Amino acid sequence: MSHPGLPLAICLLAAPFVAVLQSKAMTPLALIPMAITLALGWRAGWRPGVPKGAVLLLGLMIAGWGAITALWAPEPGRAALLAVTLAAMMLLAHGAAGAAQGARLMPWIGFGLVFGLAAAFADWQSGNALRAAVRGLKEVPAALMFGLKPAASLMALLLPMAFALPWPWVARGAVLVLGAGVLIALPGETARLATIAGSGAAVLSLAAPRLVPRLVGAVLALAILTMPLLVGLIPQIPSASLPPSAVHRLVIWDFAAQRIAERPITGWGLEASRAMPGGRARPDAATLNRLNIAAPAQRDFLAMPHVEVMPLHPHNGALQLWLELGGIGALIGAALMLALGVAASRSAAPAVGAGMLASAAVTGMLSFGLWQAWWVASLLLGVVAQAAQKPSGVAK
Repeated sequence: MSHPGLPLAICLLAAPFVAVLQSKAMTPLALIPMAITLALGWRAGWRPGVPKGAVLLLGLMIAGWGAITALWAPEPGRAALLAVTLAAMMLLAHGAAGAAQGARLMPWIGFGLVFGLAAAFADWQSGNALRAAVRGLKEVPAALMFGLKPAASLMALLLPMAFALPWPWVARGAVLVLGAGVLIALPGETARLATIAGSGAAVLSLAAPRLVPRLVGAVLALAILTMPLLVGLIPQIPSASLPPSAVHRLVIWDFAAQRIAERPITGWGLEASRAMPGGRARPDAATLNRLNIAAPAQRDFLAMPHVEVMPLHPHNGALQLWLELGGIGALIGAALMLALGVAASRSAAPAVGAGMLASAAVTGMLSFGLWQAWWVASLLLGVVAQAAQKPSGVAK
């Protein structure tokens, strides 16, 4: 394959395996090949046009509004730097997608998923011996198992691309079924849910390729706009059967909703979640009573010294938008979800776009911080791969 998109192809081949070893490596692994692709495209005669398209413009609007909120953010310098970084990453991805247009990326993604899933399964079955060996650890600490969760989330994001692999359906089906089985078996509820949501949206899109992706975008837009109101239903949730980590999220979301109500229009400023007043406190008895959290095991967990009501971010992308960028940011974010749904419906493989959007949304609503560099880079890599592919007649 002699094409400016070759660096992206190699990146997609390596990404799942590298994420198993160290998820934070996704930032350079994704961004450097994008930059090389730009350079190779320029050398081959490709030239960037004026940035356009609803998805890019809305993404840049979020970054731009985030830069404005730096004026009142608790850490203005951090907020301004993040805004510039987000805009630069989006423009880089947009350019890379243009320079790589027509590249045959799907086979590379397929083999990358196979290698990554095999590595994740081997590491899990060996008690995380693979990841311990990479770190030079003679003994495997119990906490090391949690490091597989980011890799599982990345592979859940990329798995719907198997629908568009230029392979026989038997091979594609094997990657999808076995891949979903591995991801559902691995530790981490979020990746399991993301796998189910992504696969389900992709399958439905096979039957209605124009409708389902738009519905996914519309549901996500509605979820963003109503999330602070939905948090008010927490006291009605039968939380006694939930694991302590899930109950902790309920406490975090309740705290975030209270702070959102204090600044509902403009928010507290980009990256304010990590410096939110009162965020380092432990949940008090009055809060737990109000939320109907009464199980002794859950209360004991929430009383532990490391448990905070806002541990760096809300573990919910919609609430983080509201908390940091206010209703203005939430409106832009909702519009972005609608635009992504429309873009997926018009893409070469709507099932892939819908599946990736649904998977990313589940992960974003339940797990990582909205602006974590490795996760943003992973999302942009998926968008570039989807945007650059040739129409293949598959999964339309």
